[in-house]
Amino acid sequence: MSAIQLVPYDEAWSERFEEVRLTLSELICDLLDEIHHVGSTSVHGLSAKPKIDIDAVLRSEAAVVEAVGRVNALPDLTFHGDPYDDGMWTFTSGRGSWGTRLYLCAPGNATHIKRILFRDWLRAHPADAAAYATLKNQLAAEACGDWKFYTGGKSNFVARIVEQATAQKAIMCSTNG
Repeated sequence: MSAIQLVPYDEAWSERFEEVRLTLSELICDLLDEIHHVGSTSVHGLSAKPKIDIDAVLRSEAAVVEAVGRVNALPDLTFHGDPYDDGMWTFTSGRGSWGTRLYLCAPGNATHIKRILFRDWLRAHPADAAAYATLKNQLAAEACGDWKFYTGGKSNFVARIVEQATAQKAIMCSTNG
């Protein structure tokens, strides 16, 4: 197994996201509602695997089949279906830690919502972002290329942050509504 490689934050990650966003916007604009840069590469200053994670939220569930077909026609992306059975239709480019991972989903997708909550929390809470970076570096060093170990080791931290972010959002909605 190859080692899991984390690198320091790179300003080029946001540029790469913009390139993919523009390509998607041109390709599926009539089916698309939003495109989000998610994952560690979307949090300024956070070390990460240099794989750009992108969630493209479609206008409706009915748009999924057509959007998947159009994106699947792009030569540099590999289609993986819905590997976690969570309504996130997955495409990748690159190898291992390097490249792009694109997810297409319908509006209101629970996985997408959690990703946005997690990303926004880390952007707004630098101490938690630093703790996450420390955890990721520790897990990468201990994993010896075992992706399940690495990903599984982050799950409790991610769940705790999503829970905090969800609670904070509920409080904000109740005071503003």
